[in-house]
Amino acid sequence: MTSTADAEAAANELTPLADYLGSVLRRLRALPPLDLDLTQAYGNVLAEDVVAPHSFPAFDQAAVDGYAARWEDLVGYGPVPSAGPGRPVRLNVVGDLGAASWRPVRLTPGSCFSVAAGAPLPIAADVVVPVEWTDQGMAAVEIFRTPKRGYGVRRAGEELPAGTVLARAGTYVAPALVAVFAATGIGHVVVRPSPRVVIVATGDELVDVGRGSQPGQVVDANSHALTAAAAEVGALAYRVGICDDDPEGLRGLLEDQTLRADLIITTGGTGTGPGDMVRRILSRREGGRAGPVTFTDVALYPGTALGFGTVGAEEVPVVCLPGEPGAALIGFEVLARPAIQLLAGAEPVFRPSVRAHLLETIKSPGGLREFRPAHVAERRGGGYTVQPLSGGPFTLSGLAEANGLMVLGERVTTAAAGSTVDVLLLDRRR
Repeated sequence: MTSTADAEAAANELTPLADYLGSVLRRLRALPPLDLDLTQAYGNVLAEDVVAPHSFPAFDQAAVDGYAARWEDLVGYGPVPSAGPGRPVRLNVVGDLGAASWRPVRLTPGSCFSVAAGAPLPIAADVVVPVEWTDQGMAAVEIFRTPKRGYGVRRAGEELPAGTVLARAGTYVAPALVAVFAATGIGHVVVRPSPRVVIVATGDELVDVGRGSQPGQVVDANSHALTAAAAEVGALAYRVGICDDDPEGLRGLLEDQTLRADLIITTGGTGTGPGDMVRRILSRREGGRAGPVTFTDVALYPGTALGFGTVGAEEVPVVCLPGEPGAALIGFEVLARPAIQLLAGAEPVFRPSVRAHLLETIKSPGGLREFRPAHVAERRGGGYTVQPLSGGPFTLSGLAEANGLMVLGERVTTAAAGSTVDVLLLDRRR
């Protein structure tokens, strides 16, 4: 039986997660930028700051349906804000203006224009009286309430003056941002392309979904889950499927995939057991040179064995994750997801985190940084609580219900109820 001292000594030989992540991410660079039409830019990350070339609104305009008037013609006819039905103001309606009107017009004393929301404002108009405050007259209108000066008016550049920085490099292009760009006259933006990520599951024992596992067979859950995880982070994800533990077959498959991949993710075979062929094949020294992938035993729980390197003439990055489904998804969160974010030019590359009040005492393996599935909730009055879910060998079932990941440091062996812990927030749509 392994003693506690032996276990701690083994853990001390592992590479700290922070050191490992730093060494990997420093080797990656954001993908080269490209100019995209605005309709294609959604979901990508800006490669440079975007500045408004024109103001929004582009001209003075009516903000509501009503009557554009001079405020001086309305004051003195009744108390503000209401003149009352017995003391209306009467103005001549000299024309109608819609959103498509383009000829400049000017107000004269005692007159007004009927305007639709979005219509250009007549020269000298500084107020729009809403339709419901009037008798809705056509040749002349009676106004029963006097608005404040400027009511119902949107001035040119009031929301976004020309020269405004609309978004910084590293920002995701969301639908509302597309609208802002379009409104200020932008038709193209320079972005980082969405990384193309290829997912490969390895192992002679793997069979495809749609059946139950039998002795000697394991259903391939990983390639499906990791494809979904890569798509969730914004990548163009391609599931290759299952690759047997055949050295030439694996090398050939990876070489073929470099033609369409910015990142390749494999799952399975990262350990040192007799069936862990990925580690043997990709780390093997040939011709006096090290293999294309370096495998490292990291102080991570669940799943310590991770691999990173490059393949092919284009030196496409490869991330090798464990084969156990829960460990594969945790490995994706801590290594593959930040790598995808970095390739995409996104900032920050890590998920947001909060400090939360732990609701239940839990144990954690010493010497390892544990990522435990959890449910996070906001407390009344501020702050968060966190309820731990199944971890360890049951991490997969815990992840299915989780909206967060508790992070327990290498020195933590017991986290007591009532203590405060770090929690990564998962962007699950619940």
